[in-house]
Amino acid sequence: MGVFDIIVIGGGPAGLSASITARQRGNAVAVISNDSTNSGLYKAKEIGNYPGLPGISGPELLGKLTAHAVGAGAELITGRVSVIMPMGAEFHVGFGSEILASKSIILATGVAQTSLFPGEEELLGRGVSYCATCDGMLFRGKKVCAVCHTPEADEEAEYLASIGCDVIRLHTKNVRINGENHVTSVTADSDEIECDGVFILRSAVAPHLLITGLEMDNRHIRANPSGGTNIPGVFAAGDCTGAPYQIAKAAGQGLTAALAASEYLANGSRNQQSGVNK
Repeated sequence: MGVFDIIVIGGGPAGLSASITARQRGNAVAVISNDSTNSGLYKAKEIGNYPGLPGISGPELLGKLTAHAVGAGAELITGRVSVIMPMGAEFHVGFGSEILASKSIILATGVAQTSLFPGEEELLGRGVSYCATCDGMLFRGKKVCAVCHTPEADEEAEYLASIGCDVIRLHTKNVRINGENHVTSVTADSDEIECDGVFILRSAVAPHLLITGLEMDNRHIRANPSGGTNIPGVFAAGDCTGAPYQIAKAAGQGLTAALAASEYLANGSRNQQSGVNK
């Protein structure tokens, strides 16, 4: 597929709006998103305050936005993004068993509703991983636990086994990750399992755990009015940046973030973060 100009993480109003504007500016764009039928918007029977479309349902609105984005030339990919890795002038985005490269990122992830397991954030990168494709080879010949909370998780666990990991699959929600400087074991329900690593395979990963160093305000991404974050080349839009959680606001922020990303691509990294902490 080559290197995209912009990869958008999230296929809601913010992400789809961003992709439409980015394509209008001539950028090669991919949108990576979970299945939209699982989203809160898809389940909405009627939306009363989206300008120009009174009474439209969630599925209808998502359908129109998706058709617009596809018609504009955006590539839509269904998948769970597990990691974003800055690699010099590019970002490598891991999802499922695939990795795509991009020159910039727009985060439109919504608000992560998942609570972290005890020990998860503290041991991230020290035995805790979200990406079997990215980190699996580090655990070849070692014992790992795969916490499987998505329909695709068993496939990722199979991949780990295929490259030589000794995989124990866990489907419980009662998990604690143990260790000081590195993972040493997992407590699942009341059973402690010694292991060298833990792969947490859930439907969504909180933004600050997707990419190292992203500044947050509590559970929201800290972004300037143009959508710029503290990481050059990474922008944010929609509910992940804070309240109000409104569709029209998300769509507007998606447009703004796409304009800022397009300017970043045209001018390089100069002044992309201007005002992010103001």
